[in-house]
Amino acid sequence: MYIDQKKVKLFSLSSNIQLAKEISSYTGIPLSQCEVKRFADGEVSIDIFETVRGHDVFVVQSTNSPVNENLMEVLIMIDALKRASAKTINVIMPYYGYSRQDRKAKARQPISAKLVADLLQAAGASRVLTMDLHAVQIQGFFNIPIDNFLAMPIIAQYFKNKNFQQEIVVVSPDHGGTTRARKLAEYLNAPIAIIDKRRPRPNISEVMNIIGEVDNKIAIIIDDMIDTAGSIVNAANAIKERGALEVYSACTHAIFSYPANERIEESSIKECVVTNTIHLSEDKLTPKIVQLSVGNLFGQGIMNIIHDESVSELFNTINNL
Repeated sequence: MYIDQKKVKLFSLSSNIQLAKEISSYTGIPLSQCEVKRFADGEVSIDIFETVRGHDVFVVQSTNSPVNENLMEVLIMIDALKRASAKTINVIMPYYGYSRQDRKAKARQPISAKLVADLLQAAGASRVLTMDLHAVQIQGFFNIPIDNFLAMPIIAQYFKNKNFQQEIVVVSPDHGGTTRARKLAEYLNAPIAIIDKRRPRPNISEVMNIIGEVDNKIAIIIDDMIDTAGSIVNAANAIKERGALEVYSACTHAIFSYPANERIEESSIKECVVTNTIHLSEDKLTPKIVQLSVGNLFGQGIMNIIHDESVSELFNTINNL
Protein backbone atom coordinates (compact mmCIF):
# COMPACT_ATOMS: atom_id res chain seq x y z
CA MET A 1 0.00 0.00 0.00
CA TYR A 2 1.24 3.50 -0.89
CA ILE A 3 0.77 6.45 1.50
CA ASP A 4 2.44 9.75 0.55
CA GLN A 5 4.34 7.83 -2.13
CA LYS A 6 5.76 5.54 0.57
CA LYS A 7 5.34 1.77 0.51
CA VAL A 8 3.82 0.72 3.85
CA LYS A 9 2.92 -2.65 5.36
CA LEU A 10 1.40 -3.64 8.69
CA PHE A 11 1.89 -7.07 10.29
CA SER A 12 0.55 -8.69 13.44
CA LEU A 13 2.22 -11.46 15.39
CA SER A 14 0.39 -13.68 17.89
CA SER A 15 0.10 -11.65 21.10
CA ASN A 16 -2.57 -9.06 20.23
CA ILE A 17 -4.21 -9.65 16.86
CA GLN A 18 -7.37 -7.79 17.88
CA LEU A 19 -5.45 -4.58 18.60
CA ALA A 20 -3.65 -4.95 15.27
CA LYS A 21 -7.02 -5.19 13.52
CA GLU A 22 -8.17 -1.98 15.24
CA ILE A 23 -4.98 -0.21 14.14
CA SER A 24 -5.52 -1.51 10.61
CA SER A 25 -9.12 -0.27 10.60
CA TYR A 26 -8.10 3.21 11.79
CA THR A 27 -5.19 3.64 9.38
CA GLY A 28 -6.75 1.88 6.40
CA ILE A 29 -3.57 -0.20 6.06
CA PRO A 30 -4.56 -3.86 5.58
CA LEU A 31 -2.87 -6.51 7.67
CA SER A 32 -0.27 -8.28 5.57
CA GLN A 33 0.09 -12.05 5.65
CA CYS A 34 2.62 -13.89 7.75
CA GLU A 35 2.60 -17.19 9.60
CA VAL A 36 4.17 -18.01 12.95
CA LYS A 37 5.07 -21.68 13.26
CA ARG A 38 6.81 -23.78 15.88
CA PHE A 39 8.98 -26.84 15.49
CA ALA A 40 8.38 -29.85 17.71
CA ASP A 41 10.98 -28.61 20.19
CA GLY A 42 9.37 -25.16 20.44
CA GLU A 43 11.62 -23.20 18.07
CA VAL A 44 9.84 -20.28 16.38
CA SER A 45 9.76 -19.95 12.62
CA ILE A 46 8.10 -17.17 10.61
CA ASP A 47 7.03 -17.10 6.97
CA ILE A 48 6.21 -13.75 5.30
CA PHE A 49 4.00 -14.21 2.24
CA GLU A 50 4.38 -10.74 0.68
CA THR A 51 7.33 -8.70 -0.53
CA VAL A 52 8.57 -6.10 1.94
CA ARG A 53 11.52 -4.83 -0.09
CA GLY A 54 11.78 -1.05 0.28
CA HIS A 55 8.71 -0.87 2.57
CA ASP A 56 8.21 0.96 5.84
CA VAL A 57 6.99 -1.99 7.91
CA PHE A 58 5.04 -1.84 11.20
CA VAL A 59 4.84 -4.95 13.40
CA VAL A 60 2.34 -5.22 16.29
CA GLN A 61 3.48 -7.41 19.20
CA SER A 62 3.12 -6.96 22.95
CA THR A 63 5.55 -8.96 25.07
CA ASN A 64 3.17 -10.13 27.76
CA SER A 65 2.65 -13.74 28.86
CA PRO A 66 4.12 -15.96 27.51
CA VAL A 67 6.78 -13.23 27.64
CA ASN A 68 9.75 -15.14 26.24
CA GLU A 69 7.71 -16.70 23.43
CA ASN A 70 6.33 -13.32 22.34
CA LEU A 71 9.73 -11.68 22.60
CA MET A 72 11.35 -14.35 20.42
CA GLU A 73 8.55 -13.99 17.87
CA VAL A 74 9.20 -10.28 17.38
CA LEU A 75 12.99 -10.71 17.31
CA ILE A 76 12.74 -13.40 14.63
CA MET A 77 10.21 -11.31 12.68
CA ILE A 78 12.57 -8.31 12.73
CA ASP A 79 15.41 -10.49 11.48
CA ALA A 80 13.21 -11.88 8.68
CA LEU A 81 12.15 -8.38 7.61
CA LYS A 82 15.73 -7.11 7.67
CA ARG A 83 16.92 -10.01 5.51
CA ALA A 84 14.00 -9.34 3.13
CA SER A 85 15.28 -5.76 2.60
CA ALA A 86 12.54 -3.82 4.44
CA LYS A 87 13.36 -0.09 4.40
CA THR A 88 12.40 0.50 8.04
CA ILE A 89 11.16 -1.88 10.75
CA ASN A 90 8.90 -0.18 13.29
CA VAL A 91 7.95 -2.33 16.29
CA ILE A 92 4.63 -1.47 17.95
CA MET A 93 5.07 -2.98 21.41
CA PRO A 94 2.17 -1.62 23.49
CA TYR A 95 3.37 -3.56 26.54
CA TYR A 96 7.15 -3.73 26.98
CA GLY A 97 7.99 -6.95 28.80
CA TYR A 98 10.78 -6.96 31.40
CA SER A 99 10.20 -3.23 32.01
CA ARG A 100 10.07 -3.80 35.79
CA GLN A 101 13.72 -4.87 35.70
CA ASP A 102 15.01 -1.41 34.83
CA ARG A 103 17.77 -1.10 37.45
CA LYS A 104 19.91 -3.08 39.87
CA ALA A 105 17.92 -3.14 43.11
CA LYS A 106 20.40 -5.56 44.67
CA ALA A 107 23.93 -6.71 43.95
CA ARG A 108 24.41 -9.09 41.02
CA GLN A 109 20.98 -8.43 39.51
CA PRO A 110 20.50 -8.00 35.75
CA ILE A 111 19.00 -4.94 34.05
CA SER A 112 16.75 -6.98 31.79
CA ALA A 113 14.90 -3.99 30.31
CA LYS A 114 18.24 -2.85 28.84
CA LEU A 115 18.92 -6.35 27.51
CA VAL A 116 15.57 -6.34 25.69
CA ALA A 117 16.41 -2.96 24.16
CA ASP A 118 19.77 -4.33 22.99
CA LEU A 119 18.11 -7.40 21.48
CA LEU A 120 15.57 -5.34 19.54
CA GLN A 121 18.30 -3.10 18.14
CA ALA A 122 20.66 -5.99 17.35
CA ALA A 123 17.85 -7.77 15.49
CA GLY A 124 17.40 -4.70 13.29
CA ALA A 125 14.50 -2.61 14.62
CA SER A 126 14.46 0.97 13.30
CA ARG A 127 11.97 2.36 15.82
CA VAL A 128 9.87 1.23 18.80
CA LEU A 129 6.39 2.50 19.71
CA THR A 130 5.29 1.54 23.19
CA MET A 131 2.94 2.76 25.94
CA ASP A 132 3.41 3.76 29.57
CA LEU A 133 6.83 2.28 30.21
CA HIS A 134 7.17 1.16 33.81
CA ALA A 135 10.18 3.47 34.06
CA VAL A 136 10.67 6.35 31.62
CA GLN A 137 14.45 5.97 31.77
CA ILE A 138 14.08 2.84 29.64
CA GLN A 139 13.91 5.22 26.68
CA GLY A 140 17.58 5.95 27.36
CA PHE A 141 18.43 2.27 26.84
CA PHE A 142 17.81 2.70 23.10
CA ASN A 143 19.97 4.25 20.39
CA ILE A 144 17.02 4.28 17.98
CA PRO A 145 13.84 6.41 18.21
CA ILE A 146 11.36 5.20 20.85
CA ASP A 147 7.92 6.76 21.32
CA ASN A 148 6.31 6.24 24.74
CA PHE A 149 2.58 6.85 24.29
CA LEU A 150 0.40 7.66 27.29
CA ALA A 151 -2.94 6.05 28.10
CA MET A 152 -3.73 8.67 30.75
CA PRO A 153 -5.90 10.95 28.53
CA ILE A 154 -8.05 7.99 27.44
CA ILE A 155 -8.50 6.79 31.04
CA ALA A 156 -9.18 10.36 32.25
CA GLN A 157 -11.82 10.87 29.58
CA TYR A 158 -13.59 7.69 30.67
CA PHE A 159 -13.90 8.94 34.25
CA LYS A 160 -14.83 12.47 33.12
CA ASN A 161 -17.73 11.01 31.15
CA LYS A 162 -19.10 9.45 34.34
CA ASN A 163 -19.91 12.94 35.69
CA PHE A 164 -19.52 11.95 39.34
CA GLN A 165 -21.63 14.10 41.65
CA GLN A 166 -19.48 13.37 44.71
CA GLU A 167 -15.93 14.60 45.34
CA ILE A 168 -13.17 12.53 43.73
CA VAL A 169 -9.75 11.62 45.11
CA VAL A 170 -7.05 10.05 42.94
CA VAL A 171 -4.95 7.50 44.80
CA SER A 172 -1.41 6.35 44.07
CA PRO A 173 -0.85 2.75 45.24
CA ASP A 174 2.74 3.63 46.25
CA HIS A 175 5.15 6.57 46.51
CA GLY A 176 6.64 5.81 43.09
CA GLY A 177 3.32 6.36 41.32
CA THR A 178 2.69 9.83 42.74
CA THR A 179 3.51 11.63 39.48
CA ARG A 180 1.05 9.42 37.58
CA ALA A 181 -1.69 10.03 40.16
CA ARG A 182 -1.08 13.78 40.11
CA LYS A 183 -1.44 13.81 36.32
CA LEU A 184 -4.84 12.11 36.48
CA ALA A 185 -5.83 14.40 39.34
CA GLU A 186 -5.05 17.42 37.13
CA TYR A 187 -7.32 16.07 34.39
CA LEU A 188 -10.13 15.48 36.91
CA ASN A 189 -9.44 18.58 39.05
CA ALA A 190 -9.17 16.41 42.16
CA PRO A 191 -6.78 15.98 45.13
CA ILE A 192 -4.53 12.96 45.54
CA ALA A 193 -3.82 10.43 48.27
CA ILE A 194 -0.90 8.03 48.58
CA ILE A 195 -0.76 4.48 49.88
CA ASP A 196 2.26 3.89 52.10
CA LYS A 197 3.07 0.21 51.64
CA ARG A 198 5.91 -2.21 51.95
CA ARG A 199 6.68 -5.13 49.66
CA PRO A 200 8.30 -7.99 51.62
CA ARG A 201 8.73 -10.04 48.42
CA PRO A 202 7.70 -9.83 44.72
CA ASN A 203 3.91 -9.69 44.09
CA ILE A 204 3.26 -9.33 47.85
CA SER A 205 2.44 -5.96 49.42
CA GLU A 206 1.15 -4.69 52.75
CA VAL A 207 -0.65 -1.36 53.31
CA MET A 208 0.99 0.54 56.16
CA ASN A 209 -0.83 3.89 55.98
CA ILE A 210 -2.91 6.19 53.74
CA ILE A 211 -1.61 9.72 53.24
CA GLY A 212 -4.50 12.02 52.35
CA GLU A 213 -8.28 12.17 52.78
CA VAL A 214 -10.50 9.49 51.23
CA ASP A 215 -13.48 9.59 53.60
CA ASN A 216 -16.83 10.22 51.89
CA LYS A 217 -15.16 10.47 48.45
CA ILE A 218 -15.03 8.45 45.25
CA ALA A 219 -11.52 7.01 45.05
CA ILE A 220 -9.74 6.17 41.79
CA ILE A 221 -6.55 4.14 42.22
CA ILE A 222 -4.24 4.59 39.22
CA ASP A 223 -1.23 2.44 38.32
CA ASP A 224 0.69 1.53 35.17
CA MET A 225 0.02 -2.22 35.43
CA ILE A 226 -1.88 -4.82 37.42
CA ASP A 227 -0.22 -8.22 37.67
CA THR A 228 -1.61 -10.48 40.41
CA ALA A 229 -3.77 -7.58 41.74
CA GLY A 230 -2.58 -8.06 45.31
CA SER A 231 -1.41 -4.45 45.72
CA ILE A 232 -4.44 -2.85 44.08
CA VAL A 233 -6.94 -4.98 46.02
CA ASN A 234 -5.21 -4.36 49.36
CA ALA A 235 -5.21 -0.64 48.61
CA ALA A 236 -8.89 -0.67 47.58
CA ASN A 237 -9.99 -2.53 50.69
CA ALA A 238 -7.97 -0.20 52.93
CA ILE A 239 -9.48 2.86 51.24
CA LYS A 240 -12.99 1.47 51.60
CA GLU A 241 -12.36 0.82 55.29
CA ARG A 242 -11.31 4.48 55.63
CA GLY A 243 -14.76 5.59 54.46
CA ALA A 244 -14.56 5.96 50.68
CA LEU A 245 -17.99 5.86 49.01
CA GLU A 246 -16.83 3.92 45.95
CA VAL A 247 -13.46 2.62 44.81
CA TYR A 248 -12.39 2.37 41.16
CA SER A 249 -9.06 1.13 39.88
CA ALA A 250 -7.39 1.94 36.57
CA CYS A 251 -4.23 0.87 34.81
CA THR A 252 -2.72 0.72 31.33
CA HIS A 253 -1.45 -2.85 31.27
CA ALA A 254 -3.78 -5.63 32.44
CA ILE A 255 -1.26 -8.44 32.95
CA PHE A 256 -3.76 -10.27 35.19
CA SER A 257 -1.65 -13.22 36.29
CA TYR A 258 -3.53 -15.74 38.44
CA PRO A 259 -5.38 -15.01 40.75
CA ALA A 260 -5.89 -11.37 39.66
CA ASN A 261 -9.45 -11.68 38.34
CA GLU A 262 -10.69 -13.57 41.38
CA ARG A 263 -9.15 -11.01 43.71
CA ILE A 264 -10.69 -8.09 41.82
CA GLU A 265 -14.15 -9.69 41.69
CA GLU A 266 -14.08 -10.41 45.43
CA SER A 267 -12.72 -6.98 46.39
CA SER A 268 -14.41 -3.63 47.11
CA ILE A 269 -13.40 -2.36 43.65
CA LYS A 270 -16.50 -1.29 41.70
CA GLU A 271 -14.81 -1.15 38.28
CA CYS A 272 -11.31 -1.97 37.10
CA VAL A 273 -10.59 0.15 34.02
CA VAL A 274 -7.79 -1.10 31.75
CA THR A 275 -6.63 -0.69 28.15
CA ASN A 276 -6.12 -3.33 25.47
CA THR A 277 -2.31 -3.11 25.27
CA ILE A 278 -2.55 -6.74 26.39
CA HIS A 279 -5.17 -9.04 24.89
CA LEU A 280 -7.58 -10.39 27.50
CA SER A 281 -9.19 -13.76 26.88
CA GLU A 282 -12.93 -14.09 27.49
CA ASP A 283 -12.40 -15.72 30.89
CA LYS A 284 -10.45 -12.63 32.03
CA LEU A 285 -13.11 -10.15 30.89
CA THR A 286 -15.02 -10.55 34.14
CA PRO A 287 -17.96 -8.25 35.08
CA LYS A 288 -15.85 -5.63 36.89
CA ILE A 289 -13.34 -5.25 34.03
CA VAL A 290 -13.81 -2.31 31.64
CA GLN A 291 -11.43 -2.35 28.68
CA LEU A 292 -10.62 0.81 26.67
CA SER A 293 -8.97 0.72 23.26
CA VAL A 294 -5.66 2.35 22.39
CA GLY A 295 -5.89 1.22 18.75
CA ASN A 296 -6.77 4.64 17.35
CA LEU A 297 -3.93 6.30 19.28
CA PHE A 298 -1.33 3.92 17.88
CA GLY A 299 -2.97 4.18 14.47
CA GLN A 300 -2.60 7.96 14.50
CA GLY A 301 0.99 7.54 15.65
CA ILE A 302 1.68 5.37 12.59
CA MET A 303 0.09 7.94 10.28
CA ASN A 304 2.13 10.77 11.81
CA ILE A 305 5.35 8.78 11.30
CA ILE A 306 4.45 8.02 7.68
CA HIS A 307 3.60 11.70 7.03
CA ASP A 308 6.79 12.86 8.83
CA GLU A 309 4.68 14.73 11.37
CA SER A 310 5.21 15.15 15.11
CA VAL A 311 4.32 12.17 17.29
CA SER A 312 4.79 13.98 20.62
CA GLU A 313 1.56 15.94 20.12
CA LEU A 314 -0.29 12.64 20.71
CA PHE A 315 1.27 12.00 24.10
CA ASN A 316 -0.92 14.30 26.20
CA THR A 317 -4.16 14.68 24.30
CA ILE A 318 -6.86 12.43 22.87
CA ASN A 319 -7.35 14.64 19.81
CA ASN A 320 -10.84 13.21 19.29
CA LEU A 321 -9.44 9.76 18.44
